Amino acid sequence: MVCSIQSEPIPGDLRYRWMREMFPDVNVVHVTDENPQEPKDHPDFWQIWYDSIRRVLPNGPDYVFASENYGWQLAEILGASYIPVDQARSLVPISGTQMRQNPLENWHYLPDCVRPYFARRVCIFGPESTGKSTLTQNLANYYNTVYVSEYARGLLDFKGGHCDFTDIPLIARGQMAAEDALVRQANKVIFCDTDLITTTIWSHVLFGKCPQWIEDEGNRRKYDLYLLLDVDVPWVDDTQRCLPNYREEFRDRCIQALESHHRPYIIINGDWEQRWKKACMAVDELLATAKF
Repeated sequence: MVCSIQSEPIPGDLRYRWMREMFPDVNVVHVTDENPQEPKDHPDFWQIWYDSIRRVLPNGPDYVFASENYGWQLAEILGASYIPVDQARSLVPISGTQMRQNPLENWHYLPDCVRPYFARRVCIFGPESTGKSTLTQNLANYYNTVYVSEYARGLLDFKGGHCDFTDIPLIARGQMAAEDALVRQANKVIFCDTDLITTTIWSHVLFGKCPQWIEDEGNRRKYDLYLLLDVDVPWVDDTQRCLPNYREEFRDRCIQALESHHRPYIIINGDWEQRWKKACMAVDELLATAKF
């Protein structure tokens, strides 16, 4: 049983999906009764919980395993045998409360499927030829984590850098899929070389339109910090870069998009060393002040 109430910070349905993934051969049941959370909350606390459990398990359970003191009484009212598990917290020296208070500090205790919920997401954002890909890779190496590369580059390399409108949905789906897969391997933070807001900007710049589902998905997907790279570095040409005289206008469009979507961002400018220091300071502050 995964029991949840509406006021909990982590959605109950999400916790239910985590448990189903971790225990695929177990019949996991999601119970959404608005039950009291502690005996002091209601005089009929134990009867309320007895009724909820019996509705789902009319003939069980046979055993109650718990690391908390309530396990004894719960087993007694259900007519089950109680099995205490590491009640001294010596085998696994942490509690659920401690995990929720600081999941990043206790990262190694989080199951893989839970980590994407708590991982901090940093998007490297901005115009062409401002060092986005290099900064993304360097940050991932420095913070010992993974990064999401720009999906469009690998897709368009085979077309000599030419982009058609039919490529836009492929770019968006590829960018999403790469991030969703790699975030499970992240170590507290994941760095993303662009996002779907970038895709919508490019689609409007190149074609004057963008599929609505990409606009919607770009608005739905959230990042904890955007590093917006300024254009005060030399232009370097390659087969895909196409707007050398449009970088300032593109930067301004990026700022407008971030502000209209209410996204947290800082501008990264200066020489390469200054940019690196500013980026690291911003990420360090993000990780130190993360709220859940």
